[in-house]
Amino acid sequence: MATRVQNWLEILQTQNLSASRTMDPVSRWLIITRASVFTMTLISGLIGGLLALSPAAAGPANALYFALALVGIVTAHAANNMINDYFDVESGVDTDDYVRSQYAPHPVLSGLISKRGLLAAIAVVQLLDLAILVYLALARGPAVVVFALLGLFISVFYVAPPFRLKHRGLGEPGVFVVWGPLMIGGVYFVTTGTLPLWVLVASLPYAILVSSVLIGKHVDKHDVDAAKGIHTLPVILGEARSRALNQALMIAFFALVAALVLAGTLGVFALLVFLAVPRLVQVLRVYRAPRPAERPPDFPIWPLWYVAWAFYLIRRAGTLFVLGLILNAIVPISL
Repeated sequence: MATRVQNWLEILQTQNLSASRTMDPVSRWLIITRASVFTMTLISGLIGGLLALSPAAAGPANALYFALALVGIVTAHAANNMINDYFDVESGVDTDDYVRSQYAPHPVLSGLISKRGLLAAIAVVQLLDLAILVYLALARGPAVVVFALLGLFISVFYVAPPFRLKHRGLGEPGVFVVWGPLMIGGVYFVTTGTLPLWVLVASLPYAILVSSVLIGKHVDKHDVDAAKGIHTLPVILGEARSRALNQALMIAFFALVAALVLAGTLGVFALLVFLAVPRLVQVLRVYRAPRPAERPPDFPIWPLWYVAWAFYLIRRAGTLFVLGLILNAIVPISL
């Protein structure tokens, strides 16, 4: 059991399993669903639930509805990752020599699962989400369905025809909307039955950070995406402008949190995010320099580079944001 736990921790950290380790069923599904990035969704959901415990919350928080919403958005993220892999294989974007197959095992191309099996897994996860949606819609009303359908639209048509948002420079704005207003606002609504404007505003800082992760990934894939005619935002803007944009977004996260605290929207403990400033400085330094010509020693997801550093920042800053909101719920102090 200890060996299996070590497997799971390695995958959650790197999205890879060392060749010296034996694949177990849980590890297999952690790789297929790309579970290493679920922390972004968990943090979005926790932010929505914790905002529901703030003094400004309009209604009482329902713990059961919050828990179901949290499970729902994480399983939706798993479905989203599998949908992306399926359609990118089906359309010929993902191949053995494409970046997706180089930084981590591709579910289909690596032989972890067949295309038919991947479709079946997507169906099972979507059915679970549907059951949660029906229950919460009966409890909170049709607005829950609106949140779910908007998220599903962006999730499916991120790579699926006819819209292919990723191919039109709309994938990054889509992620901003999903991991910010839709997830944070949706979880808050399910938890309290209301959705005041200040919650949507409070969702923006973390939405910015999640967007920076995707932009970093697309900067890493700039050349191969451009060659395939995939017009991600970095392909449209160019690599240098996109790296500058990401630096601005990362700084904007801290500026927005400070502004929300000064405005009284968030309690003072949200300022704990500034403990991540040393990591921000480190990441900004990386973004100001070109990527290494060769894989650095022990770097787990090469040839990706900038996305790893963006994720390095979001894990620290997002965790501190959640911790600050927990302390705000326990000791509500506002300016």
